[in-house]
Amino acid sequence: MLLFYFDFSIWRQFLKLISGMPDGEQRRGLRRLMRVTIPLRAAGHAICYFLDGILFPGLWRVKVKAPVFVIGHARSGTTLAHRLMCADRQFSAFNYWELRLPALLEKKAVHGLAWIDSHLLGKYFARRLGAWEDRKFGPMRHIHKMGLGMPEEDDLVFYDSCASGFWMTKRPYLGDVDFFHIDQREPAERRRLMGFYSGCVRRQLYLNGKDRIHLSKNPAWCGRVESILEVFPDARFVVLYRNPYETIPSLLKLLSVSWKHQGHVDSAKIHESVRAMTALSYETYLYPLQALARHPEVPQAVVDYRELVAQPQRAVEKIYADLGLKMTREMRESLRQEQARSRKHETEHRYSLAEFGLDDAEIRQTLAPLFERFQWDAQVTPAGGPEAARAKEAGERP
Repeated sequence: MLLFYFDFSIWRQFLKLISGMPDGEQRRGLRRLMRVTIPLRAAGHAICYFLDGILFPGLWRVKVKAPVFVIGHARSGTTLAHRLMCADRQFSAFNYWELRLPALLEKKAVHGLAWIDSHLLGKYFARRLGAWEDRKFGPMRHIHKMGLGMPEEDDLVFYDSCASGFWMTKRPYLGDVDFFHIDQREPAERRRLMGFYSGCVRRQLYLNGKDRIHLSKNPAWCGRVESILEVFPDARFVVLYRNPYETIPSLLKLLSVSWKHQGHVDSAKIHESVRAMTALSYETYLYPLQALARHPEVPQAVVDYRELVAQPQRAVEKIYADLGLKMTREMRESLRQEQARSRKHETEHRYSLAEFGLDDAEIRQTLAPLFERFQWDAQVTPAGGPEAARAKEAGERP
C-alpha cells in the first residue's frame, strides 16, 4: 500500500544488455536512462507513493470491488472493447498520464497545475503539451492511437519500475527479458508486484470515485490470470479473440516500426525477438482460457473480434450479461451511436505473414482448437493466402 515496487532484477538485466551494445551515442543515452533517469524517477515516485498514505487517510478505506480485466492477444480488439466500456460512468480507468504518475500526490499536483494553467495562463502549457504529444505519439498513431488523456494499458504503471512490457517496444530484447510469465514466478515476487498494482488501482478509485468498478485493458497480462485472482478474488474477465493470421503480423509490425523508430537496426536481435514474440503469441492465445478453466466460478466473457466490430452494441450487451453488469440508458445510446459508425468503417491495414517469416501451417496446427471454435478457416481466401484474410467484415479494424 505504501511501498513503491521496483524490479531490480530486470533493471540489472537491462544494464547488462545495454553494455553489450556497440559503443556510440545510442548506448550512452540508454546507459544514462537506466543508471540515472529511471532511478531518479522511481525514487520520486516512491516518496510520493509513501506520502499518499499520510496525506490522504481516506485512501485506506478504498476497496477494489469486482474489477474487470479486458485481455487477449494484442490487435484483437482489446482497445476497442475497453474504450467502448469506458463510456459507462460506472467504470474507472487509467489514462496514459495517470499511469506514468502512479502516486495520488502526483496526480493531485497535475490537477492543480492544470487549474492554474487554465484559469491564469490561458492554457499556454496545455497547447505546448498538445504539440509535444503530437511529436511523441504521432509516428505510431496510424497503428495504435495513443494520447496523454486517453485510456491505456494498466501495464504502463510499472514503466518506471522496469517491470512493464512496454519496455519491449523500445528495445528488441524479447528473447532476454520475460514480462509475460508472471504466474510462474515465485509467490512472494508475485505478491509484491500485484500488491503494488492493487495500491495503484485504489489510488485511481480514490480520484475517480470509490464506488466505481476498475476497468483494465492489458493484452500482455494474459500470462497473469492466476496472479490477478490472487489479489482480486472477485475479478471478472473479458477475453478477446481474433484470427491470428491478422493479429500476429500486425503486432510484429507494430514492434518492428517502434524498434526502428528508436534507432535500433540490429537485424539479428530483431529476428530473435520476432521469434520470441511469435512463441509468446501462441501462449497468449491458449493460456487465458486454460487458466480460467481452473476457476469456473469466475465471471468471464469470451468475445469474437468480428462480432465486436460488426455489432458492437450486441457484443457489449453480451459482455455485460456474462459479467453480471447493469447497463444504463445512456450507455445503450452510446453503443447505438458506435454501431452506426462501425458500419461505415473498412480496414486500412493488412500485414503479411511472409514479411516476418511466419508459417501459417504452424499457426494453424498450434492453435487448432481455437481455429475450430471460432471458424477462422472460413476467413482465408486461397488466392491471397492466409495472411491476406480478405473477408470484408462490416466495421473491421486494423
